[in-house]
Amino acid sequence: MKNVVQFLCVFISVFVFSQTKSVKKFPIKNTPKTVGKKTLATPKKTSDLVIINKELPVLIPKKKDGNFGYVNQKGKFIIPPQYHIAVFFYEDCNLLNSPNEKVRKFGTAEYATVEKDEISYRIDKKGKRVYQFKQSDLAQCAPKEYTQQLFQAYVLNGFYGIIEKSKFKDPKDYKQFQVYPQYDYLYILEGDDVVNPMIIASKNDTFGVIDVNNNIIIPFEYSDIKRNFSWKLGKMFDVSRDGRNYYYVDSKNRTY
Repeated sequence: MKNVVQFLCVFISVFVFSQTKSVKKFPIKNTPKTVGKKTLATPKKTSDLVIINKELPVLIPKKKDGNFGYVNQKGKFIIPPQYHIAVFFYEDCNLLNSPNEKVRKFGTAEYATVEKDEISYRIDKKGKRVYQFKQSDLAQCAPKEYTQQLFQAYVLNGFYGIIEKSKFKDPKDYKQFQVYPQYDYLYILEGDDVVNPMIIASKNDTFGVIDVNNNIIIPFEYSDIKRNFSWKLGKMFDVSRDGRNYYYVDSKNRTY
């Protein structure tokens, strides 16, 4: 039986690892110059950033052969898999508030944080490394106002259900439950819509996703679904069928 669900009191971008770890800086090695014609990287075509679903990011992290890159909404690699870590294109408040005004622009959602050889970078949507993290550039994130969640998990007789906190009074009255306790485990994902949050659920040793009306959003066919910020940042779920290899699916259970 899983531990009782605990809610986050303050949202911090733990998903963006650059805010929680020191970035290693390595000296730049002098390399001999090769005489010859300079080859410029070919920019990715704008048409490669297709939009099939407006709710999804135009670029989605994907792992291949042990490394992460980014695919478009058709599943085509736009940024080759070469990073140990790659997260969604999203704001980095440490850089947005940097004392170095020149690097603040790299904190916007036009860039994503990646890591290679234990060095953290921000990249643009063409895959170009535009900034290498420096500890001296990072500022403290301003506290964000916490959005009170309407619903919470409730355990009754060893099973998990969902209640609306402001209305729930008597556990003996089954009508007061939003979802009557019937699951082995429930976890309400953080998101922008507190009226209709996505809820990771487990039963019979499989995981799926439900809503507060007990509608099945993601079928119960996974061995694990991560409790992270992929839904908040990308409207996607980080799932695995074997507990080792994870990938993203959208709310229609389409794989990316």
